[in-house]
Amino acid sequence: MARGLSFSRAVLFLLIFGVALGVFVIIRHGVSARDQPTQAEIFIARHLRHLAIPAVARQMTSPSPSTPATVKAGMEHFADHCAICHGNDGSGDTEIGKGLYPKAPDMRTDETQNLSDGELYYIIENGIRFTGMPGWGTGKGDGDDPDGGHDTWALVHFIRHLPKLTEAEAQEMKGLNPKGPEEWEQEQQMQEFLKNGGESKPAPVESAHQHKHPSKE
Repeated sequence: MARGLSFSRAVLFLLIFGVALGVFVIIRHGVSARDQPTQAEIFIARHLRHLAIPAVARQMTSPSPSTPATVKAGMEHFADHCAICHGNDGSGDTEIGKGLYPKAPDMRTDETQNLSDGELYYIIENGIRFTGMPGWGTGKGDGDDPDGGHDTWALVHFIRHLPKLTEAEAQEMKGLNPKGPEEWEQEQQMQEFLKNGGESKPAPVESAHQHKHPSKE
């Protein structure tokens, strides 16, 4: 009973301190997402995250072992869904990742790698409030359904592989990244060019950032 009361008091203290710190930061620095979180914010956020993940979730393990096949499945899923924020190498060094508050973490470092498999799974499935991390769960991957969340477990295996990612794998992931409208149009033009036996050269796609100069009369 006393242990439970002490735990509740610790959580309440962290919450009160976190709110007070948040108010102070907003008053002093505004609401810009360009700033780096303070060390106090990082400390509070990490401890609250740990406390918010149920103990049973932290102890979850993957129903399938880490194999080259599961890592590759996770790599393909990561490239298509996660790399836009986290980067193919998990560094977080992307336009979106650097613009978040807090910034997208470098998942190759101990801060991520020291999390349990269950914690990684829970974060992917449920996201983290007040950050840019959304919850990707479908409701089938809560650990009770052995067939649920297999894509998420593949991601966990790939995240473990990130510190050992090879240059060849990084290059392969570039081909799996989502394409923008300009890339799709260029690809369609190239397919038409090949279909027609190379009789007409595909026209270059003008970037949205390029502007045509008015013709002189």
